[in-house]
Amino acid sequence: MSDPETGQSPMSAEAPLRLGLIADSPVFPGHWSAILDHVHLADQLGYDSVWLGEAWGYELFTSLADLVRVTSHIKLGAGVANVFSRTPALIASTAATLDERSGGRMLLGLGTSGPQVVEHWHGLPYQKPLRRLREYTEIINTIIARQPLSYNGEIFKLERGFTLRFHPPRTHIPIYIASLTNKSIVQTGSIADGVLPTYWPAHAYPVMRSLLDEGSLSAGRPAGSVRIASYIMCEILLDEREREAARRRARGPIAFYIGRMGSFYAEMLASYGFAGDVEAVKKSWESGQQAAIAAVSDELLDATAVVGFPDEICARLREWTALGLDEPLLSLPQAEPEGVAERLRALARAARLTAV
Repeated sequence: MSDPETGQSPMSAEAPLRLGLIADSPVFPGHWSAILDHVHLADQLGYDSVWLGEAWGYELFTSLADLVRVTSHIKLGAGVANVFSRTPALIASTAATLDERSGGRMLLGLGTSGPQVVEHWHGLPYQKPLRRLREYTEIINTIIARQPLSYNGEIFKLERGFTLRFHPPRTHIPIYIASLTNKSIVQTGSIADGVLPTYWPAHAYPVMRSLLDEGSLSAGRPAGSVRIASYIMCEILLDEREREAARRRARGPIAFYIGRMGSFYAEMLASYGFAGDVEAVKKSWESGQQAAIAAVSDELLDATAVVGFPDEICARLREWTALGLDEPLLSLPQAEPEGVAERLRALARAARLTAV
């Protein structure tokens, strides 16, 4: 199957990779002026998309508005807006506004977050998360399409037929849903344009594709309707002497997500063959963060992250593309600004990206 944008097979070594970037960590944000500079460069180098997260740090859509002003071509992803702290109408009007200001470059990521953040940061009850995702998606699609908003759901009952009061450049903004459980992935296959898994193990991409297609077919959509866009920890090497330290850095976020981001990530990894690793990391947190990082095995690291020279990274991503990955979303390099720029350029060359 060829890529609709390049016309080439995604598994071909000659085809450009479709690379996105994660421009910040939602928990540990970087220096914002530096992030703006890096995103501006990525826009010029031909990276496909850039995504911002949100948890209890920077507010998501204000930050995306900054990215609109320093870019011209790259797609801008909300990764992700939770479906508890904002109404569906507010998310829809915000996304439509940014889509207009960016010339049609928005990608809208939605997720349920988790009970810890929803209840103890936003102060809201964590109820019916999957149903909320479905209703938000359906309502947002209705609003963006400028159809009268009449909706009779379990959670929302909207009867007055309001219509968005301006014309966004598109009648549909692609919606990507952050999903990890089988039930959520199947639902995503029935309602969304993409899925945003985090630290999904590479060998399980065929399972995710099967679950997505199950949902798509049940909704009367063709198989392959939903793109897999994975958040992947990435360390780009320019010198072999960097490898050991880079691998240790890459272990850090995985240890954090297993031990300090609720149960979702730990349960997902355990279900796909890493139960022993998960228990080791969780147990090691009792001795502190450094012990937890050291407990991340080479096998777990290599299944969920990419560390290497640009050619190594691209070869690994092509292998994962053959397993079902569509859009790798890679963390920004961790280096001084000049080092980040050098690494982004080197990876763009290896991936055969087309500079603007």
